[in-house]
Amino acid sequence: MTTLEAIRVALQSLWANKLRSALTLLGVVIGVAAVIAVVTFTSGINGYVAQKIFNLGADVFIISKVTPVITNVDQFLEGRRRKDLTMEDYEAVREACRHCALIGASTIKLDGHVKRGEQSINDVWVRGFTPSMAAILDLDLTAGRMLNDNDENNRSNIAVIGSDLVENLFPGVDPINQEIRVDGQVYTVVGTGKKQGKNLFASRDNYVAIPISTYLKQFGTHTSVRISGKANGVGAQLESAMDEARAILRARRHDLPGKPDSFAAETNESFLSIWADLSGTFFIVMIVIACIALVVGGIVIMNIMLVSVTERTREIGIRKAMGARRSDVLLQFLIESSTMALVGGVLGIFFGITFAKGITALIGMPSAVKLWAVTAALLVSASVGIFFGVYPAKRAARLDPIAALRFEL
Repeated sequence: MTTLEAIRVALQSLWANKLRSALTLLGVVIGVAAVIAVVTFTSGINGYVAQKIFNLGADVFIISKVTPVITNVDQFLEGRRRKDLTMEDYEAVREACRHCALIGASTIKLDGHVKRGEQSINDVWVRGFTPSMAAILDLDLTAGRMLNDNDENNRSNIAVIGSDLVENLFPGVDPINQEIRVDGQVYTVVGTGKKQGKNLFASRDNYVAIPISTYLKQFGTHTSVRISGKANGVGAQLESAMDEARAILRARRHDLPGKPDSFAAETNESFLSIWADLSGTFFIVMIVIACIALVVGGIVIMNIMLVSVTERTREIGIRKAMGARRSDVLLQFLIESSTMALVGGVLGIFFGITFAKGITALIGMPSAVKLWAVTAALLVSASVGIFFGVYPAKRAARLDPIAALRFEL
């Protein structure tokens, strides 16, 4: 029997016993589908996180009271105990950091209420900015101007708004020089931000940016600011700028030598490293679960192949009587078991990709199909079929042709 003939026999057997085949391949299908779905989601989200969430420039660092990415309770409690970063800290870094091209300060309120006439919008991000933050974060405008030093020094009630506010509060109207109320306080719109789209959690265009001095006047000075810095370059220059800023703050905050910083200093690279650790842990857990499903599927395939050997004992006896060698019978059953597993792998790939793309269509969770994952899934499923098909194949190959010809079910 040729390889193609063995494959044809395996497919005919699967088609002839549809229910048994479905139950046989269920474990392999679930395992492969889980792997494909996880890899598809992980790849898509990793790229999305790099572009949309931790979208700091390669030469930018931020210093905050608490790390923006908290991975355990101890980090949260430690951050809560720290002293606030103040505007005086920001001024000290701005004046003394020689390796920094720009230094800015910002703060944010996530539940602002913005109103214009009878129209209003809730859960707006009210962001207090120094003028330098626009250049640090590469914020672009579609109309008007950005905040400037005069606005900051005079605590002006002016605002730059995101495209969500433009669409909801100013339909068909030019918002420039129009008035809005931010938590009851009147502001004049001087600029509109370029549309940035959504991240995994919310729209990035649902914001109002006001001078940080105005923010602190309205919402109180008892809030910690975030200090952002832009270095003169990437790599070593970024490290030098961040180290210099850290040294300035450690001295101001009386951090003892050898003790950790009483603040968090992060870059885009460190954020992505944290995310990679989190997603890597999730990926490993899901791979373990998928492997368990594949092992279960492999055991089921082995049992079905043992049943097949029993059902085809006379056929094996006839083949051996006509000159088939042990290796021929062994190869035939190995091809059949690997073909069964490959069919399960193909179905698993189809269901995994379909599931991932369906979730993307429903809730917008990013996904990206990787060719290496598809190839690996096919290789793994074939390997499962071969591994768990060895014992039934050896059992078939060792049958005595005389005893096999006399065998009756």
